[in-house]
Amino acid sequence: MELLRTERLRLRAWTAEPGDLDRLTDLYGRDEVTRWLGGPPTVPAAELVQRWARVHALDPLHGCWAIDPLDGSAPAGTVLFKPLPNGVGEVEVGWHLHPDSWGRGYATEAARAVVDRGFDGGLPEVYAVVRPGNEASLAVCRRLGMISLGRLRRWYDVELEAFRLTAPECGTSD
Repeated sequence: MELLRTERLRLRAWTAEPGDLDRLTDLYGRDEVTRWLGGPPTVPAAELVQRWARVHALDPLHGCWAIDPLDGSAPAGTVLFKPLPNGVGEVEVGWHLHPDSWGRGYATEAARAVVDRGFDGGLPEVYAVVRPGNEASLAVCRRLGMISLGRLRRWYDVELEAFRLTAPECGTSD
């Protein structure tokens, strides 16, 4: 099921089909990806797909979707748009890309699409959290126009670089 389409990408639900499961297993089995996530997932890819579908079912604005380049190549990775774990309605945008898709602007393009969709759906602001040292993801936050909030432990039990972007009609992002 397609969620969004950008100039170069199609964002869609991950499926339990072998091709998607193989790509997810490869993506989240790579140390160069998971070191920025706090480690690999603790569940198999098929369960990730089920969990992400439940997130979307609870609120259609939220989910974790495959980033499919329109050129027909393998999914570039995952873009997520989901509640932060504090129960007060704050929403996180994030991205996990396969190394063979790094440096192409896919993270920024996919994140911009889901953020704009969230703002169109009435969200006043969106957050991103990045492990210190992850320069590529820090650069994506800056390209999105996000404002740094510094290092926080507000949502996860680890110190992370936090960023916020407010909806255009809500005023400045300061």
